[in-house]
Amino acid sequence: MSVLAPIDWGIIGIYFLIILGIAWWVIQKQNNNTDEYFLAGRNLGWFVVGASIFASNIGSEHLVGLAGSGATDGVALAHYELHAWCLLVLGWIMAPFYMRSRVFTMPEFLEKRFNSTARWVLSLISLVAYVLTKVAVGIFAGGIVFGVLLPDINFMGLNSFWIGSILVIIFTGLYTILGGLKAVAYTESLQSIILIIGSILVTYYGLEALGGWNELRRICGTDMFNLWKPLVPEGLESTWAPVKSDTHMAWYFNDRYPWLGMLLCAPIIGLWYWTTDQYIVQRTLGAANLTEARRGTIFAAFLKLLPVFIFIIPGMICFALATKGYEGLDKVLLDEKGQIISINAQQAFPRLVATILPPGIRGIVVAGLLAALMSSLAGVFNASSTLFTMDFYSKFNPDANEKSLVRIGRIATAVMVLIGLLWIPVIQGSRGLYDYLQSVQGYLAPPIFVVFFFGIFSKRMTAKGALWALGVGFAMGLFRLAIDTPKALIEGFSYEEGSFFWLINSIFFQYYSLLITIVCGLVMWLVSRKSEAPSLAQIKGLTFSTLSEKDKMENRASYTTKDVIASALVILLIIIAYMFFSG
Repeated sequence: MSVLAPIDWGIIGIYFLIILGIAWWVIQKQNNNTDEYFLAGRNLGWFVVGASIFASNIGSEHLVGLAGSGATDGVALAHYELHAWCLLVLGWIMAPFYMRSRVFTMPEFLEKRFNSTARWVLSLISLVAYVLTKVAVGIFAGGIVFGVLLPDINFMGLNSFWIGSILVIIFTGLYTILGGLKAVAYTESLQSIILIIGSILVTYYGLEALGGWNELRRICGTDMFNLWKPLVPEGLESTWAPVKSDTHMAWYFNDRYPWLGMLLCAPIIGLWYWTTDQYIVQRTLGAANLTEARRGTIFAAFLKLLPVFIFIIPGMICFALATKGYEGLDKVLLDEKGQIISINAQQAFPRLVATILPPGIRGIVVAGLLAALMSSLAGVFNASSTLFTMDFYSKFNPDANEKSLVRIGRIATAVMVLIGLLWIPVIQGSRGLYDYLQSVQGYLAPPIFVVFFFGIFSKRMTAKGALWALGVGFAMGLFRLAIDTPKALIEGFSYEEGSFFWLINSIFFQYYSLLITIVCGLVMWLVSRKSEAPSLAQIKGLTFSTLSEKDKMENRASYTTKDVIASALVILLIIIAYMFFSG
């Protein structure tokens, strides 16, 4: 039985018509050239850039995974959401290099800074990462949402999980294939507005049903409102011995996001994601100029401060309502001891939508949920097609014309849609969606972070150093993934205690990620020092020490005092948030 009233269906129908109308308008005005299809003609304004960045980021992992983490761990994962400062790093430090080089992709920038092999290696790593994280997570979340809102739908033997996943991925793939980045960016701008309004309404009605903010703090307790988790598992402060838990092996450290991992490791993932990942940076590459690109990142940084309040807090509200037995939520989310069931916690946000919202409002919020699902998938489809077309196909077919490249881009998008559909059985039984996402990114991000930042900040870094860092880091990440996978997929599987595989699997993922970063940094530095330095002609304008006076003047002319003040305000708001959620 559907929890949606006729008025809800009407609102959802209007939303889809508007999205289709925008996509159709973009498609009709589009020229079949690569600038237009992959980078929206390089004429996006700051509002569209910022809203599109936000919509691409705030997708399925937030409305399902992040809200679920709020129900289980409180504000622990708010650290990742308070990485809005990373967007300022993109706008003020990295974007000038990207915009000046006129590249289509992040791997193409590595080719300019190092060589073509570095470009292909990064493209391969990025495509693997997109399949393992963004596509998989988007499909899984779509199934969760439909499973809660339309639990009784069946068609040709498929339940609501499968039907929802398939419909979301096909619809999104369709307008992405036809419209390219401009269709994605313009639809995402609308989707951002709907998503923010809808999520604010969930927080408002949730607090109203619960009895207010003070009641939420009373039920959840101080620990759930504290960002800084202890290093050592509670009760083991004096022994520091290995400890087993139901979900993970904690090797000498707390496995529920201790403060040291959040302080040192989380920023590595944040800087990789926000400043070097094609999925995000492609929006700034589509900006009309550096000024619009930077202002877009500043606007996105402001928006990025919202998820703590519109996703994590609703997850905590859902836990509090379940504790009070509201509308039978306790029977779905809690065990016999009143503890949250981790796998069911992923239903927290859609459960709130189904239980606390009045008809009409529910339709707006469901449209927002669908917006989040589609925007994240649309972003990864477009980024993947750009990577494949510009970094692989165009290299092997240098004489391909513009129409041919656009056609291959559309085919690549369709292939990603197909891969996404085939991935559904693999991820249907996944647990801890946000944990899964952050751990995989923690294994794959470090070598990319090292290569980009070392490459820009030091002119002495060489192509050999970059390749060795990428190769060693990618191998270390895949090795950890291979060790983790059996334990994640096979019920009851465990390694022999004290064995090498047990030791690797037991290290909390953030510390392993930090280890990869240190190893990659050392490898890149050592190999670069032992190899011939790159010529000045090759790296001119691609590192800070090789910028010309003209480059510096153009950069200074691209911002005003208002941009500086806005950026400072973002930093101030982040500091206030950290102080507020410090116990």
